[in-house]
Amino acid sequence: MSLAPLSIIVSYDGTHNEDDAIALGRVFAQAGAEISLAYVRHFQEREVGREALAEHEAEELLRRGAALLGGREVGRHVVTDRSTPAGLRALAERLGAEAVVFCSDSHTAKGHITIGNSARRLLEGGPLAVAIAPAGFASSAPHPVQLIALAGNQEDPASRRTAEALAGAFGASVTAYADESADLLVVGSRLEVDPGTVGLSAASEHLIEELARCPVLVLPRERPLRFSDGSGRVLPDRGGDALAHH
Repeated sequence: MSLAPLSIIVSYDGTHNEDDAIALGRVFAQAGAEISLAYVRHFQEREVGREALAEHEAEELLRRGAALLGGREVGRHVVTDRSTPAGLRALAERLGAEAVVFCSDSHTAKGHITIGNSARRLLEGGPLAVAIAPAGFASSAPHPVQLIALAGNQEDPASRRTAEALAGAFGASVTAYADESADLLVVGSRLEVDPGTVGLSAASEHLIEELARCPVLVLPRERPLRFSDGSGRVLPDRGGDALAHH
């Protein structure tokens, strides 16, 4: 069965650690996702010439970001909004995107993850999946995905189905144990939150910021991401038998 590619936005402003988000976007592109880059400007210049210059600089920034994706054709979007998460959410609604990719906070130690302010806002009841790259992810390329860990609320089938779809796209295995051998961590939301929204448990947040050494993907409750194998085919839901315990 054919379907439109999964649409994912990479938040990018060219500052420290932002190349890590690009590198993680490249990983999801290898799993069949359609990647767009977004730069959120927080205000519009009043003077016409200054506004034109700022717009040009923003477009050049996104061109550089697109080049880091390895020559892939990607959408590039300059959004003006006082709030980065609000701007990204509005863009996602317009594009039909289902996930946003962030880097870790700029002061994060290499190989670790810190949830930045914009990512945190979307993780608090937002409708989008949120992926976060560890600091230094771009400099440690390439990133073969061989083992996907399933963490958080495993009772929500969205996390299991997403992990299985990714495993099918990469030819990887899925494990119920999150340790340093994992190449990607898929985290489910709490069952108490409304369907279609994200809600991290305290245990999941601790896992992400204290223990994870690989990228994480946090899912809204009951809303799996439909990755493909790159051909446009939906990968089958194999049920609980796909879990390989290591």
